[in-house]
Amino acid sequence: MHLLVPYASALAPACEAAQQNLALPNLQRLLARLALSTADEADEFNPTPPHERALARLRGLPAMPGRQPWAALALADAGQAPGGDAWAWITPCHWQIAPDHISMTDPAALGLTEAESRAVLALVSPYFAEDRITLDYRSPTTWLARGDIFRDLPSASLDRVTGRSIDLWMPDGPAARPLRRLQTEFQMLLYTDPMTDERNARGLAAVNAFWISGTGALPEGIRPAPAALVVPQGLREAALHENWAAWRQAWQEIDAGACADALRALDAGEPVTLTLCGERAALEFTPSKPTLSQRLRGLFGAKAGLQDWTARL
Repeated sequence: MHLLVPYASALAPACEAAQQNLALPNLQRLLARLALSTADEADEFNPTPPHERALARLRGLPAMPGRQPWAALALADAGQAPGGDAWAWITPCHWQIAPDHISMTDPAALGLTEAESRAVLALVSPYFAEDRITLDYRSPTTWLARGDIFRDLPSASLDRVTGRSIDLWMPDGPAARPLRRLQTEFQMLLYTDPMTDERNARGLAAVNAFWISGTGALPEGIRPAPAALVVPQGLREAALHENWAAWRQAWQEIDAGACADALRALDAGEPVTLTLCGERAALEFTPSKPTLSQRLRGLFGAKAGLQDWTARL
């Protein structure tokens, strides 16, 4: 079993407060039986967050920042052939414009229907085609894009920009210039489209932008998804919306569920890996024979818990 936990901690001061008196007995027992084996540490400005870097290592994807071809991998996982083409995810979204910055609201909060998404897709596809980009509908907030422009284009994860300023994460360099032009054309097209007025009348945010992520071509040597991989999403969803009460609740559910399962697997002699991910680092823990000092700490009641590691996450 490999338990990989995104947003086990976050940098928001309110998250630190949410950790106070957070009882996670199964996680504590699990950490007491495991040892830190791998530390992937960067900073919060890496376009690929730690949990995605950890998943990329498991699948044999590139480690370079912003160079994980998630769109191409999704095609391969679905039994389709991405070939040597370059692919990307396009997410229709809403940019909130403030005097000193532009932020992106959660695309899922748009309430975009399939009919609306397909209508937007039909409207903008000819403009993407002029830059040799083909678009294909996958879900209301997910379109699949194919085009050589994505081959060497780093892109920031949606998790880095949701609810935050986009300034640090916008694609840059010569390859990004056509995409910036497409952003402007996209905004102008949707500004005058009747759907925008209809959504405003219903109190819904307008679709006025798109985000690019998961760019690149699939390299050779990709590994299949581990069968025993468990990746709970509750902490991620709560952290992205800065709902720290829900974040505490999600940790308690993970502790009672997945952490308890991992302990039972250890008791049965099965291999167990725990990866805790924050906004900067991913720390991997695996079983190891305890040293004398570790055994003594255990005898005298020393505790290893989440808060022991949050400064590094």
